[in-house]
Order: sequence, then structure tokens, then C-alpha cells
Amino acid sequence: MSRDDGGRTGPPVEWQRALHLLWRAATAEVQDVTGVAEHVYDFLLPLPGVGTVVGARWDDRGPLYLRRGRAARDGVVTWLPSDDGWPGGQTCPDTVAADAVPAVRLVDLGAAAPVDPPLAGPSLRGSGAAWAVECVFPLAPGDSAALWLGLDRRPADEEAAALQERLTQVAEILRAGNERILEIRAHEKRQVRDAFLAEASLQMDASLDARETLHRVSRLAVPAVAEGCVVHLFGEDGRLAPVATAHVAASAQSWLTSTARDDPWMKAVLSRGAEDREGIVLRGDDLTGGPFGTPAGPGGPVQALSVSPLRARGRVLGTLTFLYESADAGVRDLRMLSDLAGRAALAIDTTTLYEQRRRHVQMLQRHLLPRALPEVEGLELSAAYHVGDPSLDVGGDFYDVVVCGETVSLVIGDVCGRGAEAAAATALARHTLRTLLEDGVAPAAALARLNRALTGEGASRFVTALVIRLVPADGGWDAEIAGAGHPWPYVRRADGEVAETPARGLLLGVVPDARYEPARFRLAEGDTLVLFTDGLTEARSQDGTQFEEHAAAAVGALAASGKTAAEELVAAAAQFRDRGDDDTAVLTAKAKAKGTK
Repeated sequence: MSRDDGGRTGPPVEWQRALHLLWRAATAEVQDVTGVAEHVYDFLLPLPGVGTVVGARWDDRGPLYLRRGRAARDGVVTWLPSDDGWPGGQTCPDTVAADAVPAVRLVDLGAAAPVDPPLAGPSLRGSGAAWAVECVFPLAPGDSAALWLGLDRRPADEEAAALQERLTQVAEILRAGNERILEIRAHEKRQVRDAFLAEASLQMDASLDARETLHRVSRLAVPAVAEGCVVHLFGEDGRLAPVATAHVAASAQSWLTSTARDDPWMKAVLSRGAEDREGIVLRGDDLTGGPFGTPAGPGGPVQALSVSPLRARGRVLGTLTFLYESADAGVRDLRMLSDLAGRAALAIDTTTLYEQRRRHVQMLQRHLLPRALPEVEGLELSAAYHVGDPSLDVGGDFYDVVVCGETVSLVIGDVCGRGAEAAAATALARHTLRTLLEDGVAPAAALARLNRALTGEGASRFVTALVIRLVPADGGWDAEIAGAGHPWPYVRRADGEVAETPARGLLLGVVPDARYEPARFRLAEGDTLVLFTDGLTEARSQDGTQFEEHAAAAVGALAASGKTAAEELVAAAAQFRDRGDDDTAVLTAKAKAKGTK
């Protein structure tokens, strides 16, 4: 554009082209509609009669800026709002309704009435304008803007109408550009939010330990969401108690925990948040009377606080509280907070249920095994049990030692599968054998009786078992063995030699009339009898080798004391194992001189 000697622009730029350039700048080139200001001044200042362009923007929190561009091309002057309001003491007007159309009018700046418009009056009159065309328009909910064209004379009606139309067109472009920018920001925010929630879910689901999950929730949120975070859970007494705390200032964590636990104001807020389905957000005066935002707390001044209920599977487990020390718009995203709280609640509920299940499984498993091994003169007994399945279903491995007078019977067995049905079969097998052996029934006969009981009930689980009855003899014990599809035991002689002891027989619970034949051998003083389930020998190394190839050597390397033999074998298999998740039970008996236990 060229200029004449008076500093005015020459022939005006063709308006449609100007609008196109402004549209491109507003919708494609800037990340904030404020950045279009210089373009706006360039397009509006060349209009006939226009000497000054003033622009303003404000939201529901107050003024954002007031700018002036002059036709003398001396640049754009920017005034920053002060604590007392706009430059010159003007007050910020109310925001315009989001669905309002641009409001345009012609204003006489020299009228006797109070300065009108209040925002731009000083700037317009200071630049020599006598009249102005005003356009006030919404940019978004709670976000408004205005443009004024300063004129040195009253325009003719036709000229005024043209200026108002063009100013309205500019306002519509700015509004559309701002909508596009907000959409882009919202999309980017959704992407960031979704990525954060996805990562949060992965982190929270990475552990089945309840305490670790709770701490992961709080650590993930600080400082990604807020400066402070507290997780509360309802206890058995129905009261909320803090279980995890995180703060950007490490020194503030203990203070935050005690405050969240003991402060009456905080307790009332948490109760409200737990009852509100969407959660609550407190700002400004809502925080009055609370423990935050005062010099007394180690943390910074809190500008906002949010409480979201931890709701999972139809019940409220507790609350998720965030403390915001800056006026971050993120606190307004209640959907994200609700989504995060929902995911956290589900992870917490899952780990809590897992912990409960683990305790129940451990309790049931203890009832399927003897509480303690008996003290037997002339025998050194040891037992160990390793749970291999991380799902924590009850396993089917069992062992027992039954004393009947001077006779000692060693029992070990394995029910196929896991879970409640396997546990029921395990209980039946162990307690049936114990009852029979306490009544003096021989090993082979006891297995036959158990087999008939299992097949008679139509059991769907087969069982392997091994029974060895030991009777005191000079220099050791006479042993009678009967097996039902179970791995053969090892005998480690006093000199370190290791050999398997055969015990052939069909699985229990398959063939009703199966017969079991006993075999006999001698267990001398210093010899060790080793009974085990297949979880020991089927443990696999990384290259696929089974521990079965190393089991005999591991038995031969047992320490002199028989009290730790079972634990030593289980530990050796665990160190060897890279694959294989079957449970392992080991029962050992070392023959000792009479008079010793």
C-alpha cells in the first residue's frame, strides 16, 4: 500500500482480498486470536476516514489487554491492565453472551454525556477522533472483545453503514478464528489427557500390591495434574483415612497427611466430595476457613482444591483430592478428574480384592496342609511348599506325616488343576489317607480305598499320591511304599549316593478297581528319604532343560542337617526355574540314631 503526503493510505486495498488475508491469518497462522491484532489494524486503518483503531479483550476474570493503532503508522501501543482496573481507572465491562451477534453503533465522542465508550474513549480522543464506530462481540463463553474505529468527523449515513458492516465482518472472522483455535487446543488437550490417562492406567495396573497401587496413584498425579494429592479410603469404621500422599515439596507431605487426617474443615469437604457423583471444586472464598493457602502450611498457597469420589463396581471406596497452587485451567476439566478417579478406584478395588483373595487362599492352603510336622524319635523331618501360580488359585499339592504308635507314615500327593474344585479333592484325599493310616491301614490298601472313594463320587480330578510307612528297626527303619502315578522318591544314602525308589501304580480316581502293590526297602541311619511333587522336577531353565536332570545332584548336595533339606531343594529349583508355574511340595525324612529327634 502506498501513502500520500498526509500520511494517509492511498487507494484502499480491495476489501474481499483483505478479508481473505485476515481469514487466513486468523484461522491458520496464529495460535491465539490476539495475534491477529496487527493484521486487523493493517486492514482497518486504510478505510476512508479512519485515523485510529482500538481493540480490547476481557474475560469473566477481568481485562486482558487494550491496544491502539494509529494511521500515522507509529506502531501499536499496548497498555497492560493494572490492579486497579484498566488504564485510566476504567472498569472492565461484563462479558457478552456467547451466542450474541456483534453489536455495532456510531458513537459521538464529543457528547456531553459521560465518556462513551468507557474503555476506548481516552485512547480515541487522545488521537484526535471525534466520532467512533464501535463493535462489541463474543469470542467464546466468558471471553469478549471490542473494536473501535476512530473518525475525525461524523460519517455520512452510507459511509457509517459501510464501516459498521466491515467491522462486523472482521468481528465474525475473529470469532470464527478463535473458535478454531479453541477446537485445536481442546483436541490437543484431549490427546494429552487421553495419553496421561492411558499411562496412568498402565502404571496403576502394573502392580497387584494394594499399597504400591495407592502410592502410584498419588505419584502419577504430582505434578502432572496438581501440586498436591491425597488418596483417602473408607476404613472398616466407615471413616475416611489418608492412605497415600504426594506433594511437589517433599517437606509438605507429612503436613499434608496430618492435615487431611485431622483437620475438621478438610473432613467436611471430603464427605461432600465422596457424596457428589461428579466431585467438587473449591476456589477463592470457598477455601475460607480451611488449612490451605496460609503461611502456616509448608506448601505454597492453594488456589483451588478438587475432591473426586473413588467409585468402583457400584460403591464408593474413598476420595481423590488435588491441591492446585496456580490458577491452572486444568482444574476445570472435571471429566478428566472423574475419569482418573474412576480408573484409580478400579485399580485400587482390584488390588484390594486381590489382597483379600490372597489372604483367603493362604488361609485355605494352610488348612490343606499340616500346621506343623510332628516330633518323631529317630527321624529328622522337614517340609516346604512353593506356590508357583501368580493367579493365587488354591493348588492341589499336599503332604502329611501320620504317626500311629511307633509307625510313621509319610504322605505326598497332587490333584490336577487349581481352584475350588481342586481344593475340595485335595482335602478329600489328604484327610481320607490320614484317617486310614491312623487306623493302621497299609499304604497300598489306603490308596485303594481312596481310589474307590474318588471314583464313587465321580470326581472329575485325578490324583497322584505316594505313601511310605516307616517301622522302627535295628539301625534304621523298615519302609513299605505304595504309589499311584506319583513321581518316585529319592533316597540319599549316608555316603551321598542317591537313587530313585520305584513305586508303580495307576492314578487315583480313574479306574474303580485299580490295584496297588507295595514295595519294601531299608532306610538306614544317616539316610534321607525325599518325597516331592512334579513341580520340582518340571521346573525349566531358559534353554528348556528340566530340573529333573539336576534333581539327583541337588539331593546329593543336601546339607548334613535334615531340618532344612526340603527348603534347600525348593530354593534350588526356584533358582533354576525360568519357566513353569506349578506348585511344589517337598517332604523329607532323615533317619537318625534312636533316642534323637
